[in-house]
Amino acid sequence: MKVHHEGRGILVSFFLIFSLIDLLAFWASPTIIIPIILLLGTLTLMGLALNFFRKPNRHNPGNQDEDILVAPADGKLVTIEETYEPEILKKQCLKVSIFMSIYDVHANWFACNGVVRHVSHTDGNFHKAFLPKSSTENERSAVVIETPKGHQILERQIAGAVARRIMTYAQEGDNVTVNDFVGFIKFGSRIDLYLPLGTEIFIKPETAVKGNTTVIGKLPSAR
Repeated sequence: MKVHHEGRGILVSFFLIFSLIDLLAFWASPTIIIPIILLLGTLTLMGLALNFFRKPNRHNPGNQDEDILVAPADGKLVTIEETYEPEILKKQCLKVSIFMSIYDVHANWFACNGVVRHVSHTDGNFHKAFLPKSSTENERSAVVIETPKGHQILERQIAGAVARRIMTYAQEGDNVTVNDFVGFIKFGSRIDLYLPLGTEIFIKPETAVKGNTTVIGKLPSAR
């Protein structure tokens, strides 16, 4: 387990601030109880921060399969529904949404293999990420991947009520697989996948999924 590079600056800042608070408490407090309580509190917060910015070493052996869909993030699958995507694809799609809590890994992977055809960022609100309106009203980044068989998959990173920064690494023209990182979302968020109609989904809503590991479905055999 490694620390993701997105968290290194924040973790160093937290460590310095917490260390200063603990040292001042031990120096200034007339009793040992208050410094010990503060130390336990700062150690807990530091542990949560380290847990949030962890970067697991994962590799999906099915990265050569052109039809599989792999969970792009850790979290809970909260939505499977047919809907119209009005911004980019502009057609009926099967929408799959994964909600990430602050306890989940927040590194994001590509859900399929292919070529990146579109990357964009849209400013917006910061509604709670599990609300349906967050898909269209919150700050978000969108990446469209074209699979070897010509399917277009829209993968959208969505900020939440706490999240305030979305990092997207994808660039148009990149050749990508499910083992590549699409980006990182800081502090609680959501990912929506817009898939071709006819996509087979293997898991049910409220199921916990693991990014780069859980196979969530299979694309149609023909475009």
